[in-house]
Amino acid sequence: MRIINLMEDTKGCESCIFEHGLSFYMETEKHKMLLDFGASEATLANAKALNIDLTQVDLAVLSHGHYDHSGGILPFTQINSNAEIYMQKNALGDYYNISVTEKYIGIDKTIANLPQVKLLEGNLKIDSEIELFTNITGRRFFARGNHILKRKEGENYVEDDFSHEQCAVIHQGEEHILFSGCAHNGILNILDEYKRLYNSYPTTVISGFHMIQKEYTQEDTEVIQNIARELSTLPTKFYTGHCTGKTAFDIMKEIMGEQLVELHCGEDVTPHFGGAMHSPL
Repeated sequence: MRIINLMEDTKGCESCIFEHGLSFYMETEKHKMLLDFGASEATLANAKALNIDLTQVDLAVLSHGHYDHSGGILPFTQINSNAEIYMQKNALGDYYNISVTEKYIGIDKTIANLPQVKLLEGNLKIDSEIELFTNITGRRFFARGNHILKRKEGENYVEDDFSHEQCAVIHQGEEHILFSGCAHNGILNILDEYKRLYNSYPTTVISGFHMIQKEYTQEDTEVIQNIARELSTLPTKFYTGHCTGKTAFDIMKEIMGEQLVELHCGEDVTPHFGGAMHSPL
């Protein structure tokens, strides 16, 4: 199995472009797949720099309906018109960031017209290796940053409930990998749903934690510490970056130590025999 980061916000591999976004390439026994697409065609350029042939991808998953995870979809389909792309139907909603001005952060609506796109309304077992789940309703330690992210209904903005967010679970022998994009619903709430579905915890989690803030209050710090303490009790290795933020990562790292690994653009993130390898390509 291989898991290669194709896009992340921070510099990693010298030959890769880094920008705000997230994408991973994964090879399993049955599939070559993409988990999110980054914000632009730069994701494809990175794959080329890393000698990854995206024309061989047969399956792709979009974690949620934001541009920084979906902007590479249309460029990808120009070189690969066969790969099935799975997303929740309501990922096509009108999503905005209203922190300063009204900024549209949703996906390009023409994506819905692509013949290979599979619009889902709930959980799906693709095969024995790949499953998708959504409907994460828990709200403990819900990220403060979510409150500026809205869905537009007519002329009004309503709170985004992130029902368009889905997680991918990849089973490979003793490895059970959870990919969660930004974990807008909260990583603990996502893991609660995973535990409900599988009566266990994943061996590996790859996800942003959506903790990035311009400023951190004492309450923010305490929430991050509490999340890290709970994660540290699990039999799981965590890889995080993108929307987690350096400050939040450092707070968590003090508690979680080697259990938490920071992602950078172009790096190899390959779980192996219950442990993990992590090195720039």
